[in-house]
Parts: sequence; C-alpha cells; structure tokens
Amino acid sequence: MTEPAPEQTESTPWTTGLLVSAIVTALVATGIYAFGAALADINPILAVVINIVAVGGAAPSVWRWHTVAVWRWVVYGAIAGVALGWLGLLASAI
Repeated sequence: MTEPAPEQTESTPWTTGLLVSAIVTALVATGIYAFGAALADINPILAVVINIVAVGGAAPSVWRWHTVAVWRWVVYGAIAGVALGWLGLLASAI
C-alpha cells in the first residue's frame, strides 16, 4: 500500500486562508462597486451588461485555480467579493 501524498496529510491553514479570503473579498467588492457605480452614472443598463460580461469572462480562469492549495482562498474571496459588490450596487440603486 502506498503512502498518501504529503499535501493530503498537512492540516488546512484556516486562519491564514480566511484572512486571505477576507482581504480579497474586500478588494474585489470595492473594485466591483466602484466600477459599477462609475458605469451606472453613464448608463445603468450598460453597467449591468459590462459587469456581467467582465465577471463571466474572468470566472472560468479564476475557477480553475480553486483546486490549487493556496489559490483556493483567493478564489473563494473573489466569489464572495463579487457577490458583495453586486449586492452593494443593488442596494445603492434602490
């Protein structure tokens, strides 16, 4: 019987990973909100379309990284940041 790979026996760095995710969430949410708010001043429909195209275009590349040990925290933070940024834009539009 073979031994498991070393990466499978290491413990998950929850503290560091959650900190990285929180920082990435804040950066992405701020970027999404600022980008969307600036575009909404020009044309609200244009802001929605460009935001969907930008996130939809980046999503496949970013999602490939979720299986890499360190980058998964960045991916999870980016997903949360996009959601929070869009919720912030929705809240500011109402």
